Amino acid sequence: MPEPVHVHAPHELSETHAHVGGRERVLELLAVILMSLATVAIAWSGYQAARWSGLQAQRYAESSTARAEANEADTQAAEERLEDLTNFNRWLELSTAGAAELADLYEARFRPEFRPAFEAWLEDDPLNNPGTNPNPLLEPEYELEAETRAAQLDEAAAEHFEGGREATETGDKYVFTTVFLAAVLFFAGMSMRFSWLTMRIAVLVLGAAFFTFGLVQLLGLPTR
Repeated sequence: MPEPVHVHAPHELSETHAHVGGRERVLELLAVILMSLATVAIAWSGYQAARWSGLQAQRYAESSTARAEANEADTQAAEERLEDLTNFNRWLELSTAGAAELADLYEARFRPEFRPAFEAWLEDDPLNNPGTNPNPLLEPEYELEAETRAAQLDEAAAEHFEGGREATETGDKYVFTTVFLAAVLFFAGMSMRFSWLTMRIAVLVLGAAFFTFGLVQLLGLPTR
């Protein structure tokens, strides 16, 4: 008759695990909850930082475009002003020289924007009134559409640039908040590795403090 076979369970399988106290379980649960909340907050903060970074690039691009268009309008206004002044000076020379036919020819070449100022200047009797403006370009009626457009574009460029600067600052604040929230993951994870209960609680409280600060920062920032 064969001898009975004695099967011995490995020591690791037969050993009774050390009892884990209720407080340890609660602290582990709190650490997991804190890590979960911090992860969600980090994802949201990173998403907002990316959105504000995109807005920053958009606003700076719009500012550059408006500034370029303003420079183009300024150049156009300068060319038109020079044309008006040149034609007027030639008209004045011919008029004072008695060449009325040639003077009329130059007057016919006046630009529509220049004509109201020219007529206002003539009404002041400039040849007999020394108090009049030296030329029509100094009259209040002299307005260049290109010059007005350039001023509007300059203002728009400044507004877009300011919007880009504000977007940059907001994105930086989200990144700064993300750093604090990332520290929460570190503290919450480390708290579960300490067997010393006091140290575990202290590290977990520190992580909770970082999370509270980060959450307050997030709630105070604008969103997109």
